[in-house]
Amino acid sequence: MILGKKIIIGISGSIAAYKSAYLIRELIKKGAEVKVVLTPSSVEFVTPLTLATLSKNKVYSDFTEDKDTGEWTNHVDLGLWGDLMLIAPISANTLSKLASGACDNFLMATFLSAKCPVMVAPAMDLDMYANPATQANLEILKNRGITVLDCPSGELASGLSGKGRMEEPEEIANAIGEFFSSNAPLKGKKALVTAGPTYENIDPVRFIGNYSSGKMGFAVAESLANKGAQVTLVSGPSTLQTINPSIDLIRVTSALEMKEACEKTFPFVDITIMAAAVADYRPKITSDSKIKREKKGEFSINLIPNPDIIKTLGNCKSDSQYLVGFALETNNALENAKNKMVSKNLDAIVLNSLEDKGAGFGVDTNKISIIDSDNKITRFELKSKAEVASDIVDFIITRISK
Repeated sequence: MILGKKIIIGISGSIAAYKSAYLIRELIKKGAEVKVVLTPSSVEFVTPLTLATLSKNKVYSDFTEDKDTGEWTNHVDLGLWGDLMLIAPISANTLSKLASGACDNFLMATFLSAKCPVMVAPAMDLDMYANPATQANLEILKNRGITVLDCPSGELASGLSGKGRMEEPEEIANAIGEFFSSNAPLKGKKALVTAGPTYENIDPVRFIGNYSSGKMGFAVAESLANKGAQVTLVSGPSTLQTINPSIDLIRVTSALEMKEACEKTFPFVDITIMAAAVADYRPKITSDSKIKREKKGEFSINLIPNPDIIKTLGNCKSDSQYLVGFALETNNALENAKNKMVSKNLDAIVLNSLEDKGAGFGVDTNKISIIDSDNKITRFELKSKAEVASDIVDFIITRISK
């Protein structure tokens, strides 16, 4: 559940700050994007260079990037960027500031600007942690909906032993994963996604196909899984691999094989997104051996229609199921997409046009519009296919949650 999440790591002045380097490394390994914010005193314990190297992002610690030119750092944008803000370690001093709403450094300004959930991992000596003022501040944060991680007992930097240690990085990473899992908008939902082309064999070495790489469908499957869904991904020939363990990948070759796999899965899912570029026709006769080239004359192949998979599913769709199709058009795009949505009984259709630069097959970007059953059109700018997938899934979430 951490894969693809944007996490702001705040680090305050505590000897436990060294653990944050291991935590950042752990989150990066799990596929998160991490940005680090330091308090002025934290740089006494851990260097910005180390954290920038591990996070693969610049480290923030001041309101101005260049004091000579007055160039400033936008803490508001940073606060809006994250899916989660974690302050680890949070010292007794920073804890007090969070409770009171003080704003005397960049970390506090980012915290007060953040729209995402906040989590803190306290770290201090046992008497400081047990002090009634500290415990009262922790209760204030909890009452405001901030997740407070427990402090395990053990040996402390002072040489004493007791409660006050910062939780270990692996345990914090697990807590973050559990947090995203329990708050995932599609938790408990099942989804079916199709991706890639289909290959329709002419003989053992030749086929009819198209240029689809499967990137869009795989990105959609990953986005659904990252938002809590259990996903079945039916993919035509593609070199792509899935990342999220919540995706069950079924590989097929032909349209008939894809239809069979979809029909088995469709009755049991809540959401279906048909992103595959299924061949409209297949050879009427397939040769069992390689067809030899004739010395003279023309060669022709008789083609017959493949089944319309998405229309087949649309005809048996229940009211509780949400079915989305794709339309890749070269002309009359909007009209063709609307007609396709009606004829196939879709709840929405994703339109992309080969006339838009950067959209279509084989590239890492796409530009889409989504048309719903009320003929409302939502348009998006050119984005990476991962971002487009997230837009599509977020659109569906708003519809099924009504």
